[in-house]
Amino acid sequence: QVQLVESGGGLVQAGGSLRLSCAASGRTFRNYAMGWFRQAPGKEREFVATVNWSGGSTYYADSVKGRFTTSRDNYKNTVYLQMNSLKPEDTADYYCAASAGGMTASYPRSYSYWGQGTQVTVSS
Repeated sequence: QVQLVESGGGLVQAGGSLRLSCAASGRTFRNYAMGWFRQAPGKEREFVATVNWSGGSTYYADSVKGRFTTSRDNYKNTVYLQMNSLKPEDTADYYCAASAGGMTASYPRSYSYWGQGTQVTVSS
């Protein structure tokens, strides 16, 4: 079992930055790939970014590539999403998720555990 708790969301102006954190419980965190997804009101959940078990491989949605960076600290059981140059269209609830496969994955079905989400609002 892995429990995930996101933090770091909030209100920011367009062009600003936020860093989301996702703290995981359990001794096997380092075995999991981690992903970030987001869901805007009235829209389906969409993939944002993923990092493999070691942190050595990452993959991003085209919409955030070059602006967002995901990383992890396996000693702290935490994964991060650094979001720069934020746009109003980045407004959504952001979720972290854990995949037992260990490899980067962009499909929600690859993830077994999900956090409760943290809200990000970008004003224009």
